[in-house]
Amino acid sequence: MLLVKAFHVIAVVCWFAGLFYLPRLFVYHVQALNEGDSKGSERFKVMERKLYRGIMTPSAIIATGLGLWMLVDRWDSYFSHAPWMHIKLTLVMLLIAYHYLCGVYQKKFTADNNTKSEKFFRFFNEVPVLILVAVVILVVLKQP
Repeated sequence: MLLVKAFHVIAVVCWFAGLFYLPRLFVYHVQALNEGDSKGSERFKVMERKLYRGIMTPSAIIATGLGLWMLVDRWDSYFSHAPWMHIKLTLVMLLIAYHYLCGVYQKKFTADNNTKSEKFFRFFNEVPVLILVAVVILVVLKQP
């Protein structure tokens, strides 16, 4: 089970790398569009698609799958009596929703249909940071 946990942590790290970087690419993409840089915009489209489909989504699937494996394996003996885990799972669901929303924005950029500002994406970029801080504190302290 420790090997499962190790690969879960590796997948989470890879997923968060993408969750931190993709919204930052959106900021730069908006800047390129505002400057009329069509070549830059096309480059960002490729980068965003590859990051979302090639790194973030596979990492999210692996992290979630391995997390569920550990959860099911220990539910009766441990997690069913751990309120911190219920809070963590709620935060993970919010993270999955955030991931999905990143995909929605990525498709809007691909279709040249983005309506959000650079400032919006700067704030949007901070959401996974807050979730990560909360999850790490919950996991380390194992208390609500």
